[in-house]
Amino acid sequence: MSRDSYPNKTRKGIRRLKRPERVFVVGVKHGRMTMSQMERSFEEVVRLVNTAGGTVVGHTYQDVKRIDPATFLGKGKVEEIADLAGRTNADLVVVDEELSPVQNRNLEDRLKVFVLDRTAIILDIFAMRARTAEGKLQVELAQLEYLGPRLVGRGLMLSQQVGRIGTRGPGETALEYERRTLRDRITHLRREIEKVRSAREIHRLKRKAVPIPIVAIVGYTNAGKSTVMNTLTSAGVFVEDKLFATLDPTIRRLKLPSGREILLADTVGFIRRLPHQLVAAFKATFEEIAHADLLIEVLDVSDPDVGGQAAVVDTVLEEMSLNHKPRIVVLNKSDMPEKYLRTGGAIELSALKGFGMDQLVGKMEALLRTGFLRKKLYLPYDRGDVLSTVYRIGHVYEARHGGKHVIVDCELPEKYANKYKSFERISRLSKVS
Repeated sequence: MSRDSYPNKTRKGIRRLKRPERVFVVGVKHGRMTMSQMERSFEEVVRLVNTAGGTVVGHTYQDVKRIDPATFLGKGKVEEIADLAGRTNADLVVVDEELSPVQNRNLEDRLKVFVLDRTAIILDIFAMRARTAEGKLQVELAQLEYLGPRLVGRGLMLSQQVGRIGTRGPGETALEYERRTLRDRITHLRREIEKVRSAREIHRLKRKAVPIPIVAIVGYTNAGKSTVMNTLTSAGVFVEDKLFATLDPTIRRLKLPSGREILLADTVGFIRRLPHQLVAAFKATFEEIAHADLLIEVLDVSDPDVGGQAAVVDTVLEEMSLNHKPRIVVLNKSDMPEKYLRTGGAIELSALKGFGMDQLVGKMEALLRTGFLRKKLYLPYDRGDVLSTVYRIGHVYEARHGGKHVIVDCELPEKYANKYKSFERISRLSKVS
């Protein structure tokens, strides 16, 4: 690779390209993967490259019958890629697979350019998107665990490439560490993330004191989860037509038409072959889903691969032992002329245009009342605190004045139905007209 591609070193000694990086993409079919699955995965990795700021200048495919332990790809294919990458003046090659550290290094030696696998691209995008202190901690941990085994023998290559796709964000700091200090940094990050988890648990216990339910929005990346969140709550969550536009979790209060309050959580999107490093590192983020009372699964019905994306969501939820939770399936972008999925029981809506949202809210209210007990309470006028709580945590059908009481026809969680049992009868000293 010509050093003329790079400007002079910055004060930090980081070389950066003056232009978008030129990327050569290699699609891979192996195992039981069908050609259709390979093509969809390839289209997705191209979008990942674009999201990371790269420009795809060429591509090729290989049906791998036997994985080469040294390079993953066959010898002839590696030679072909070296030739094509040279002709297209590619700055890096992206392989749509997860490469071992040895395979990664060997490919770089033979191709003479920087090589990234699918996991590295996803980690790079996460590094770009992280905004909160928690998110940055989680990304850095994932990057260090991924980069650590890959630092051996790549000192010169990485020193030239720092700050580019695959080495941005917290990953840049990894290259400044001696290998003997990497484990210390990883240990420190895990401790800091554990503090975050502990703080989350304290807040969660406080929330449990007053049973405000949590509704988590889940789905494939770029399905429209953040738009659903914004339409329901005016949360102002960042929305962009790119993969992983939302990384850090956003939680907002939402008052339902009945007056009941809920917490609505927007979560990071799922993707095929989500790197194990991310699942582990983002455990604190996914805990919001684990503690949710209800899931809203958002599907983009304008995407031809919506069925495959729904299968990925089901798989991830099953791996996290969360597939048992109550779930509302919403078919987003149902206003588009072409729709690739229709399923009974799902709600068709357009989060951007707002139609179908009333139906979604109604179904949320109904499911969140599962297990509630119907009660009629006679609340003295000086117990406005109880009335306020009933509205906040229950479902009020009617509240009317009667003599010295407010008569409330409502449904309550069993805990509060028992707590307010004394209000089910009128005091002998007062009457209801």
